[in-house]
Amino acid sequence: MNAQGNVEPIARAPQPIDPRVRIGHVHLRTTDIARPRAFYVDVLGFDVVAEARDVPGWGTTGDLLFLSAGGYHHHLGFNTWKSQGGEPMPDGVAGLHHVAFNYPSRALLGDALKRLRAIDHPIRQAADHGTHLAIYVTDFDGNDVELVWDRPQEEWPRDAAGHVQMAMDDGVDLEALMAEAG
Repeated sequence: MNAQGNVEPIARAPQPIDPRVRIGHVHLRTTDIARPRAFYVDVLGFDVVAEARDVPGWGTTGDLLFLSAGGYHHHLGFNTWKSQGGEPMPDGVAGLHHVAFNYPSRALLGDALKRLRAIDHPIRQAADHGTHLAIYVTDFDGNDVELVWDRPQEEWPRDAAGHVQMAMDDGVDLEALMAEAG
């Protein structure tokens, strides 16, 4: 960790991006906005900020859905402009691997797991990456989602030079995690 409390990179960009830049939102294609609404609103608990039908976009019209956690204009956007009635993205092609949602506590990550278990939603993987616990699932459109709780930075595993060392340990006690949710 450097003097500002940030991770020390193993390589620096020749022209670094301003460190205040943050990812604002992710916008995904869907075949029908009812599908992400059912998963992200009804199961995970995001709020609906905007929902509209037959909206022009990208040379066509389609439906859109904007979702938020905590009042931001939108963390997630969904549209059907190029995908209405289509098939989910198959495995084995280039594209977005997953979207990650960071929960502020282990208990809230456990609550997300309880919500998924309540509808018997499959868990693809649960992993302890050293820096964070992760639960991997697939939404109703085939998009992969990582639900995450970050450990405090001072607990992250590091090598002798101070660089973060990620792990792929599948030994997460899901029952204990759900118990923390109460």
